[in-house]
Amino acid sequence: MSIENRFVAQLDDVLEEYEREAAFINEPNGGYAAARSSTRFLTRARAVIERIAGPGSAYRDQCDDVLSENAVEAWKASRLVGVLESLRADVAAGYLEAVSQLIHGEVFGDFLDMAEHLQHEGYKDAAAVVAGSALEAHLRTLCDQAGIERESNGRVHKADRMNADLARSGVYSGIDQKNVTSWLGLRNDAAHGNYESYTADQVRLLVASVRDFISPASRVTPLTRASSRWRAP
Repeated sequence: MSIENRFVAQLDDVLEEYEREAAFINEPNGGYAAARSSTRFLTRARAVIERIAGPGSAYRDQCDDVLSENAVEAWKASRLVGVLESLRADVAAGYLEAVSQLIHGEVFGDFLDMAEHLQHEGYKDAAAVVAGSALEAHLRTLCDQAGIERESNGRVHKADRMNADLARSGVYSGIDQKNVTSWLGLRNDAAHGNYESYTADQVRLLVASVRDFISPASRVTPLTRASSRWRAP
């Protein structure tokens, strides 16, 4: 299941809870049952909005405004339903691509943390393989986001082919393409046992450079970015 579909499912779950508990939430003299239902819904609504849209988003700001109003819980709940429905519509339409980019960066950041730890512990070869694997997975994601085919005649394209296609399509620059080629070359040396062809310092630069490349911020202006830590010759 894609990230977007998981988000939609989470939002649907909270919205369905409101429908199930609406009779309690909107009961003027509902007492304990009404208070419990409304508190539960408001808490889950705020949590799912923060989890999906994140702090600083229009959805989170609107949520905070609603919760800070001097109004009864039922009124706040009905207002938050509108926020949830708006967020769901935008997620389903693919308008929250930046969110999936952030999640993508966090997931692969974990792999790079692993690679960095391995490098610090003296396992340069394993670190190079892990960092290279994170890089190749990122190339696949970029291809999917750009609508670039990743296979032909039933065969999955290799990383070098994806790298060339991404540069040709303008996803990133020719300089970035050269950098990626160098990083993939080091990864291939590590994977094929050519351990003497690179140094621990080069692996350290590899991890740092791939981290910079995968960072969502680095994709904002890919054709003008000039901050790569490792430039290909």
